[in-house]
Amino acid sequence: MFDTLSDRLSAAFKNLRGKGKLTDADIDATAREIRIALLEADVALPVVKEFIAAVKERASGAEVRGGLNPAQQVIKIVNEELVTILGGATRELRMAKKPPTVIMLAGLQGAGKTTLAGKLAKWLKETRHQTPMLVAADLQRPNAVTQLQVVGQRAGVPVFAPEPGNGVGDPVEVARRAMDEARTKQHSVVIVDTAGRLGVDEELMKQAADIRDAVSPDEILFVVDAMIGQDAVTTAQAFLDGVGFDGVVLSKLDGDARGGAALSIAQVTGRQVMFASNGEKLEDFDVFHPDRMASRILGMGDVMSLIEQAERTFDADQAAKTAAKLQKKGGKDFTLDDFLAQMQSVRKMGPLTKIFGMLPGAAQFKDQLENFDEREIDRIEAVIHSMTPAERADPHIINGSRRARIAKGSGTEVATVSGLVERFFEARKMMSAMASGKGLPGMPGMPGMPGMPGAGGGKKGKQQAKKGKKRGSGNPAKRANPGAGRPAEPQPGELPAAFGGGNFAGGNFELPDAFKNLVDGKDEK
Repeated sequence: MFDTLSDRLSAAFKNLRGKGKLTDADIDATAREIRIALLEADVALPVVKEFIAAVKERASGAEVRGGLNPAQQVIKIVNEELVTILGGATRELRMAKKPPTVIMLAGLQGAGKTTLAGKLAKWLKETRHQTPMLVAADLQRPNAVTQLQVVGQRAGVPVFAPEPGNGVGDPVEVARRAMDEARTKQHSVVIVDTAGRLGVDEELMKQAADIRDAVSPDEILFVVDAMIGQDAVTTAQAFLDGVGFDGVVLSKLDGDARGGAALSIAQVTGRQVMFASNGEKLEDFDVFHPDRMASRILGMGDVMSLIEQAERTFDADQAAKTAAKLQKKGGKDFTLDDFLAQMQSVRKMGPLTKIFGMLPGAAQFKDQLENFDEREIDRIEAVIHSMTPAERADPHIINGSRRARIAKGSGTEVATVSGLVERFFEARKMMSAMASGKGLPGMPGMPGMPGMPGAGGGKKGKQQAKKGKKRGSGNPAKRANPGAGRPAEPQPGELPAAFGGGNFAGGNFELPDAFKNLVDGKDEK
């Protein structure tokens, strides 16, 4: 959703690279670019004005200090101001001192309230160890009650639906009866799904207010479709005035809209964005962290969310066993069965493009990630499943006839099997080096394997280190310009390129061939 905004902001920061200090002209030019980027992202005009004023004021009084160059200084300021307009600190749900805690969902029709009710219930059940109950108080929309029952079944959560809906029943009475049901069955959380309309009207507001008065909710969450742009802010303000709400839930964050609603609602309404839904599955739901969202917008990734997602998905004991295999005997005990198990664990975290997108600097490889075919993983699984246990344990025994048999069994080409085996050996070598603390072989800015080209290890590296005087190049042009072809020295106060300095907006950094082939799904020849 924030790709375009990220690209524009990166371009704005690129112009500051290499400058020793910020002038008024630099600040004005950068502020103008940021203003255009935010307006194009459909951020509300009052929010843009306030944001730009804060950035200019802080940038004008800032001098290069603490090892930060002007570009990094402005990025730091913009990041902090983005966190502010996104709501500041992360806000948690308020739980009632005496159960049940009542959460009421409000919003327009089509915002995704019913699906989000199931996501919230599943999240509360699995991460907060609550016993939630869903309440079908949307009795207007056709099949809304049936949809909530299906969602509740998928989430493993009971649904209170005494009325069939489709225009039949009193939603206020249903909500009132639900409270008695929750106390009787000892549910710790009650989530009330209310009706919406295509637009804000008096009937909608009255019904929502009546339900609110009947159940006295501990939290009223306004669910807004992040793809509807500026209208999201107008609708949020109308609900705030008519019914009131305590927090905002953004749905459909995985869409390709411009995302201005997410940057505007918290600032305009004074109510924090608490949760975000970024997919169709019930698992695609999480707490909204303003600092992490700001980091994503600025192309710096979201490592904390990635770590939390991995912790929920990976088996710690299995991961420890795999690490032990990679550390011993140069990783030779790590088999294709282990490789398949690791790949399947990663897939449980979600689409690989989404996972890679959380890594810092992933914006530089956006085109490669967008062109990545998830079906490539299915093909890899098919090839490995077509191997015998002996072949998975020791891929070196896979000769020509075995490759032909595996290709036939998996419905692929012999070249695909050969490419997979070669990539497995490279991946094993790379993972073994990382597990042993030796860094990535061939990775710019990372220590290489001893004896590898450019690693600085082995006899050749030691011999070169002992040599005193360097011979000049045989090329006259190189003798005249000895620095040509070398990486540029970092500017004063700038980080070396290996650590991201001077390359924030793209630069000439390239992935190692092993990573490129993994992302592109190509066979290495």
